[in-house]
Amino acid sequence: MLLLAVVFAVLGAASNATGTVFQRKAAATVPQGGGLRLILTLARRPVWLVGIAGVVGAALFQALALSFGPLSLVQPVFVLELPFALVIAMPLLHRRLPASGWWAVAGVVAGLALLLGAAAPTGASSDAPMTRWAVVLTACLGAIGVAVLVARRRSPLGRAVCFGTAAAVANALTAALLKSSAGAFADHGIAAFLTSWQTYGFAATGVAAVLLLENALQAGSLAASQPALTIGDALVSLLIGVFLFRETIRTGWYLLPEAVGAGLIVVGVLVLSRAVRQIRELGPDPAPSASG
Repeated sequence: MLLLAVVFAVLGAASNATGTVFQRKAAATVPQGGGLRLILTLARRPVWLVGIAGVVGAALFQALALSFGPLSLVQPVFVLELPFALVIAMPLLHRRLPASGWWAVAGVVAGLALLLGAAAPTGASSDAPMTRWAVVLTACLGAIGVAVLVARRRSPLGRAVCFGTAAAVANALTAALLKSSAGAFADHGIAAFLTSWQTYGFAATGVAAVLLLENALQAGSLAASQPALTIGDALVSLLIGVFLFRETIRTGWYLLPEAVGAGLIVVGVLVLSRAVRQIRELGPDPAPSASG
């Protein structure tokens, strides 16, 4: 069961990466504006629709993964979204990832394997009392609101980071709501799914996450928003899984390899982000000179 959860999570990360790359390509063509006007403008661009198809596919894979494994296992796998995004983006941009970038990809993959192997997240529950839900909803919605308010007073780079962070929290909350509603469907059928407040909650937070992501991608480069989005999603999801669903991870001496794995992921993501800045992801590939 856990293996299936990991497989579906990897497929979800790849699909989400595809969506992010194509959405970024579309969002970069809109010079200004935000909110619903931005979405309406992007909806007329076929490239953006391809990106949304990737996001929808990611949601389906995510739902399957969450039905087989705990939130604290599934969401950290989405750290692979950044390496996938770069591998997908390079051919589209006629660029090559430098050697340091490939080492960083290997570091992220190795770090994730080490972290999850040492932590061994477990937990089968998709139910939680409303008292714990109230804490999670208040904390997550409050964090999203603060990040959006702070973004208004920041430079384009700062806005991208703030909106990326807000999108990360929204993604983690969406995953938690999705896991709960999927559990209701698995245990009690379609009627329970349609009457569960979590079903409409994950639909609302999912739309909000997409809107926040579009604003992050429009505000700055993928290098600015993706680290906050990727690492933030994994961290917040881990905390939600442990607090809300009472999922467990191994502690004691296992904390050492877990810390090493987390460090490899963070360093790898930062190196990949620097590689993206160096190749100026949306810039045209320089034309070859006549002499060469």
